[in-house]
Amino acid sequence: MNSPDLGAARFNMLLNQVRAWDVADERVLELLSQMPREAFVPPAYRNIAYADLMVPIGHGQVMLQPKLEGRFLQALALKASDVVLEVGAGSGYMAALMSRLAAFVTTVDVIPELAEYAALRLAEQGMRNVRVETGNAAGGWPDHGPYDAIMISGALAQLPQGFLNSLKPGGRLVVVRGCRPAMQAMLITRRGEADWHHEALFETDAPTLLHARAPATFEF
Repeated sequence: MNSPDLGAARFNMLLNQVRAWDVADERVLELLSQMPREAFVPPAYRNIAYADLMVPIGHGQVMLQPKLEGRFLQALALKASDVVLEVGAGSGYMAALMSRLAAFVTTVDVIPELAEYAALRLAEQGMRNVRVETGNAAGGWPDHGPYDAIMISGALAQLPQGFLNSLKPGGRLVVVRGCRPAMQAMLITRRGEADWHHEALFETDAPTLLHARAPATFEF
């Protein structure tokens, strides 16, 4: 796919996927129109970089659909002073988007090869305010917290308290919570020392975060 085709695909993504999914934040729309998603997609899949699909990135992992990325960015409402955590670096694309809106982003992946891939893609795009780390952050990642915003790029059946504790007052967290087929995107805002407001955004489907804690079961 050549550059004019990529430009048309990006425009169609914004019009038919992102805007159609109630993303109206002009900052987010402008960012999605400028960020070259194809630069983060493995070469074999660049022809579908802007498709309404989960794009494989290797090691059994995927990039989420552009419409989901847009809704999550809009919900986080990032500010220029925000310090952000992303769990699940993947290709590095979501961290790249957030780095354009926030002061600093730490993104973590449990798969070393994906962390390396994300770091390379981010460096190629000149992202200097992103730290890529390798480790299991499924239960939280307090090392550089507290955070103004947390993006969990994978579904969790249960949200560990460690993530909630890592939010600053006024901090926001976006996560897909639940088990298939009943999953919901949630926005959680810390309103006080022990006060977190939970808002359901929309029903969706997303791959479960690696090493996530299994839901509680009942024995009879």
